[in-house]
This record gives sequence, C-alpha cells and structure tokens, in this order.
Amino acid sequence: MSQEAAAGALPLAEPIEARTMAKVTRRLIPFLVLLYFVAFLDRVNVGFAALTMNKDLGFSATVFGTGAGIFFLSYVIFEIPSALVQGRVGARRWIARIMVTWGLVAAGMAFVTGETSFYVMRFLLGAAEAGFAPGILFYTLSWFPDQHRAKLIGLYLIAIPLSSFLGAPLSTLIIETMGGLAGLAGWQWMFIIEGLMAVVLGIACLWYLTERPADATWLEADERAWLTQRIAVEAKAREVGAQHRLADIFVNPGILALTISYTFLILGLYGLGFWLPQIVRGLGFTGMQTGYVAALPYLFATIAMVVWARRSDAAAERLWHTVLPAALAGIGLILAGLFLDAPLGAIAAFTIAAVGIYAVLPVFWSLPALFMSGTVAAGGIAFINSVSNLGGYFGPTLMGWFKDGTGSFSGALIVLGCAVLLAAAVLFVSIRHLLAGSSGRAA
Repeated sequence: MSQEAAAGALPLAEPIEARTMAKVTRRLIPFLVLLYFVAFLDRVNVGFAALTMNKDLGFSATVFGTGAGIFFLSYVIFEIPSALVQGRVGARRWIARIMVTWGLVAAGMAFVTGETSFYVMRFLLGAAEAGFAPGILFYTLSWFPDQHRAKLIGLYLIAIPLSSFLGAPLSTLIIETMGGLAGLAGWQWMFIIEGLMAVVLGIACLWYLTERPADATWLEADERAWLTQRIAVEAKAREVGAQHRLADIFVNPGILALTISYTFLILGLYGLGFWLPQIVRGLGFTGMQTGYVAALPYLFATIAMVVWARRSDAAAERLWHTVLPAALAGIGLILAGLFLDAPLGAIAAFTIAAVGIYAVLPVFWSLPALFMSGTVAAGGIAFINSVSNLGGYFGPTLMGWFKDGTGSFSGALIVLGCAVLLAAAVLFVSIRHLLAGSSGRAA
C-alpha cells in the first residue's frame, strides 16, 4: 500500500495522536500497572508467609515448594479457556471477575490447615488468575495502536519486580505486627489483606475501565473517532492469515526456541522468587530485616529493567541485550549457590541474578517481532507465555527437593543457574538465526 493510500485509509494528524495517546496513557497505564502489581503480589506472597506458616503447619521444604509451584499447573491449564471466554463477555467484565475470584481465593489461603488444603488452594489460585495477563494484553489492543504497545509492555513488566520490592517489606510488616490479632497468625492476616486488595480493585475495574474508545467520555469526540478508526484498521490487518495461526505456531522453530529459553528463565525467576525470603532469613536476619534485605535485589532489578530496555531500543540491538543479562543471571545464581554461607556475598549474588533476569524480560518480548507479525505474532506470544510458565512449577519444586535432600539450597541454586545459562545459549543461537533470516528476507 502506498503512503498516499494509507493516509486515505487512515487520516492521521500527529497532534491528535499525541493528544489522544497522552490521555489514554495517563488514564489506563497507572491503573493497569497497579492491577499487575497486585496479581504478582498475591502470586508470590506465599514466600513471605512461609517464614512462619511452614512452622505453624508443619510443612517440609518439599511440601512448600510443590505447593508454591502447583499454582502454575492450573494457570497453564486454564489460561487459554479463560481467554476464550473473555472474547465473548468483554475484557472489562472478565478482568473484574478474575480479580474478584483470585482475591477471594488468595484471602482464603489464610485458612489452610495442612498439606492437602495448601495444594488445593494454590491450584485454585492459579485457576482463578488464569487469563489475567493475556486478558490485560487483549484489553490494550482496543486502546493502544501497535506503535505505542512496545512502550506499554515495558511499563507493564515493571510491576513484576516492583511487586517483590514493595511487597517484601509490606508482607513482613503485616506478619510481624498483626500476629495474634483476632486470634489469627500474622501470615493469615497477610493473605487476607493482600487478597482483599485484589477484590477491591476488581470491583473498581467495572466503573474505572472503559470497554472501548467509542464509549470513552473522558476523550473528546474527535479523539474517540481517531482512536476507534485507528484500532479498527489494525484489527482488520491482524485477521489476515488467522486460519493458519496454530499450524504456524507449532512448526515455527523461532517460537519453539524462545519457548524453551523462556521456560528456563522462568525456572530461575520463580525458583529464586518464592524461596528468597526463607534463604535470607536463614542467613541470620530478623523478620523485618528479612523483608528489607529480600527487597534489595528487586530495587536494582527494577532500575535495570528500565535502563536496559531503553538502551536496547536506543541502540536498536537485541542479540547482546538479551544474551548478556541472561548469562549474568545464570552466573549470579551459581555464585549464590557457591557463597551461600557468606551473607554479603550471597546477597550480592542474588542481586546480580535478579538484575539479569528482569533486565532481559522487556527485550525478550520484542524478539517475536523479528520473525512474526499480525495474528501469528499474537498467537506465538500467547504460546510462549503459557507453556513457559511450567518453569514456575519446576523452579520452586526443585528448590524444595534439594533443601530436604541435602539440607541446603546451594545445589539447587547452581542447577537453576546452569538452566538460565542454557537459556542464554539458546537465545544466542536462535536470535542470530532469526536476525540472519530477517536480513535474508529484507534482501
């Protein structure tokens, strides 16, 4: 299509685009980041509950690790069905339903009494939260044109390390100060308070979120018209080739390589995330100190994520901006395993690992655009995200096995580090291949 034809199909005045997208960004981004923040907080806060819950309920490391990981089994099973239902009932109502449901289940975690109920509630939590992440991304398709969505993903992902950075001291504060109130332990209050946060936000979704631009009274009439037309044109373009999407996904070597590498990255991310509070506590820190020390790696990880993503975009370079932080994360985990008996060295190693893992995330999610577009890209991203979350089961479970089997986390951290290094190697080979293929097609 010529530039003149494109302009005729989509009259775009830059001032109205800037004005409209500024309003949409201010209205939606802070709220969506808050939703994602609470989602990850309710997902990983069991790691802080374990500081006292494991003793109260008599959980071994294997029981805790398995229960923490079971979340991801149901999450993977129900993610696609949940996304399909959302397409029928609308994103706003379905996101609200997901948040209210998972908030109630998360609060219900306060009343687990043993191994079986722990497994059941974690499984239900994963089922309740399934579809949330793709649901948010689906919702943004109605509000953010393609050229604005990369920045959105970067902002969206910041909520992941922030949930650990801010959630660590918050969770430990609740545990340390509210224990005994109304006859409940501190970890029970933590689940109740943080779970009800999701319920409140879920209800707020119904009145704060707008389903589509045409209904946005907070936009001017010309802004609504421009955004509605722009989104409609892009949606129509995404329909091209939709009937071949599944076949393209399952046989695409690029998608399979990214899925394998991301699974190993997730293995390290959640293996560390769920167990870090207990590891830090084992280094000799008190309850509140544990919260602050466990938050430290995620402070640097949040900064690194923003700086590294901007550097990658500015340099228009993906290979080394993906491989180097992944390799750094693997080295950090291995060093943590080797120096686990030295508190300062271990904390420094955990910080290196967190910086590497989180720095790679926004750059990683720009990779599918190197060899996919339209519906195939959307389906490929969903496939990578869904399948690789299985790493979230094996990471914390592996840590529990090693702890009970050897009495230490050292071996597990070294194994996780090797897995993340393998992810870096797969990324190096696959990205070079994808870049070579892109150059060949361009030529």
